Amino acid sequence: MKPHRMVLGSMSYRRIKSRFALTLSLLSLVFATCTCRAQDSSGVGSLAPQNFALADTAGLSVMGGKAEAVEYLGRKAVRLTTQENNVISAYVNGSSIQDGVIEVDIAVKITTPPGVRMPGFTGLTFRSRPDGSKYDMFYLRPKNAQSDDQAMRNHSVQYVAKPGYDWYPLRRQWPWVYESWADMKPETWTHVKVEIHGRVAQLFVNGSSSPSLVVNGLKGEDLRGGVGLWGYPGEESYFSNLHISPSSPLPIKNGGEATGKWNVVFASDYGRFEGVMDLHREANKITGTWSGAFGKELAVSGTWRDGYVELNFAGGWQDDPKATPVPVVAALAGWIDDDKAGGRMKAEGRADGQWSALRQKD
Repeated sequence: MKPHRMVLGSMSYRRIKSRFALTLSLLSLVFATCTCRAQDSSGVGSLAPQNFALADTAGLSVMGGKAEAVEYLGRKAVRLTTQENNVISAYVNGSSIQDGVIEVDIAVKITTPPGVRMPGFTGLTFRSRPDGSKYDMFYLRPKNAQSDDQAMRNHSVQYVAKPGYDWYPLRRQWPWVYESWADMKPETWTHVKVEIHGRVAQLFVNGSSSPSLVVNGLKGEDLRGGVGLWGYPGEESYFSNLHISPSSPLPIKNGGEATGKWNVVFASDYGRFEGVMDLHREANKITGTWSGAFGKELAVSGTWRDGYVELNFAGGWQDDPKATPVPVVAALAGWIDDDKAGGRMKAEGRADGQWSALRQKD
């Protein structure tokens, strides 16, 4: 009987051990599930790197043209072309980024007839909506980079944001701020890296440790979105090896309130200027006054869009303190984040630079 009781005891021990192990496994599964849900809700789960080989078109939503899986210059790639007089874009399904790094290889083959000027337009959109209605974008114009006209060379890499901030208004309103030169050529692979941190994005080309273009004050409407490939009529655009490495986003949000008194510093290429803006907002309209450099109680007017402001006022400019001031129009554009603000500012034809502001406390 004793051996029999021992066997029963051993069997009971094994059952208990098995049930205990099963219970631990279930608890571990529940804990892991809860952890994943917590990470997803806090945004931590979205920080995993995303890799897209771009060896086929299965994961692309194409608008405005045709995407094909091809081999170009020794590697598998996606080719974008359009026969229409409009751009082509391909949203990368499943992509997502707010802050972090995007890397991709891009090439462009210009197919326009001889004598037709076409420097190549090939780009990468980020913080993009799937339907392509809104995005920020860097694009390349590699043939411009080889030009013997310095002005054309300075149009080699450019930044735009849709809608409302295409190349033309940005170039006319803020010359040379949103475009620059980079060393690259058509019909060869160009490695592109985009670093995004809050309102700032930097474009790096071909492994350079220094950015070719820095945009301080991204104009896109969304802080988070996907990544898209972008091409232009009269050329073939190629993309390969897309890597997205999200990082913890800076604690900013849209919708900053403009109403209040602001202590402003204008750090220009001519010198430092200071003033106080007293602003009032009604819906998307801003009114107020500026006092300080350029004059006192100058009328300010402008617009507000979800925390992004564009303001202007007319004042006076003095190269010599003893001279009579000459008329000048000042313009500011930038974002409000809580009690801080900043962006680009210029005194038309006189000075250009960055502005920063702090809201006065009551």
